[in-house]
Amino acid sequence: MITKTKFEWKLGAATREAFGKALVELGRTNADVVVLDADLSKSTYTAEFGKQFPDRFFECGIAEANMVAIGAGLAASGKIPFVSSFSAFVLNKGFEQLRVTAAFPNVNLKAVGTHSGISIGEDGPSQMSIEDISLACSLAGFVVMCPADEVAMMKLIEAAVEFQGPVFIRAGRAKAPVVYAPNQEFTIGKAVELTEGTDVTLIATGLLVAESLRAAEALEADRISARVIDMHTIKPLDRDAIVRAAKETGAIVVAEEHLVDGGLGVRVAQVVAETHPAVMEFIGIDNRYAESGSPDALLDKYGFRAVNVAEAARRAVKRKR
Repeated sequence: MITKTKFEWKLGAATREAFGKALVELGRTNADVVVLDADLSKSTYTAEFGKQFPDRFFECGIAEANMVAIGAGLAASGKIPFVSSFSAFVLNKGFEQLRVTAAFPNVNLKAVGTHSGISIGEDGPSQMSIEDISLACSLAGFVVMCPADEVAMMKLIEAAVEFQGPVFIRAGRAKAPVVYAPNQEFTIGKAVELTEGTDVTLIATGLLVAESLRAAEALEADRISARVIDMHTIKPLDRDAIVRAAKETGAIVVAEEHLVDGGLGVRVAQVVAETHPAVMEFIGIDNRYAESGSPDALLDKYGFRAVNVAEAARRAVKRKR
C-alpha cells in the first residue's frame, strides 16, 4: 500500500511498450503464443516479437476484422493468439468478429488495443478510442482490463495468458507514471487498494490511477481522507471492493479516460445501486469527442488531472454531509 505523501511522480514506459516487452518474454517461454497485427506493429510494439519469432507473427495488413477472425481461428486450434491494433480500430472495425468468432464460441483470444483514450494526442478524434471499454464490456464472456503502468501491464498480460477465454486489454500511447513496485501481484477481477481512506473513495483505471493518488495527497491537506483503488479489471469487477468503499466511505469518485456513458463509472454505479447506495461523482469524457492537440494539453482541457479528481471528491464529500 502507498502512503499518500510518499507517492513519487516518475514517468515510466508507456503501457503499449510494456505490452511489446511482455510478448517477447512470453514468446521465449510459451511456444503456443502467436501474435497478429494490422499494419501498426511498430506503434503497438509487436514488431520485436515478429523479429524474434517470425514463424509465430502474422501481419494482416489494414484489415482488422480479418485479423480478429484469423486470431479466433488460431485460438480454436489450440494457440494463444494476441491480436493488436489501435483500440479505435480493433474494437470498432473488428467488433462483429470479436462478437461472432471470439465471444460467442468463447475462444481463447487475447485482443490488445493500444493508443486508447485522448492521450494519443495529435492523431485526433478519429483515432481516439473513448468507447472501447463500453464495447469490450458488452461482449459476453470477455475479461476487460486497463493497466495503470508498465508493471501492471506486464503482470496482467501474464494473467491473460493463464486465463482460458477471451480477453481485451487497453493500452496507452503516452508514458505512464510508475505506480507499482516490480514485485506487485495482480489477479484478474481483484482490485488493488493503494491507499486507505475513510471520507471518500477514488476508483480509477489506466492513467487516472496516478492522478487519483496525486488527488489524494491534495485532499489530505484539506483533512479529507481518500481511499484510492486501482480497478485494473473492469470486467469482472471487484464487487467486494466497491461495496466496502460504499459502506465505509459513503462517497465514490470514478475516474477514467473514457466516455462517462458506458464506461467504468456506469459499471461501478450499478454495483453501488444494487448493494449499498452512496454519493457518486464521475470523471470522464461527457458526451462529446475531443480535438487534436498534445497529450498534456488535452488531458488538461478535458479535466483528467489530479485537480479535477480532487474537486469531484470535495463535491462528493459535501453532498454526503
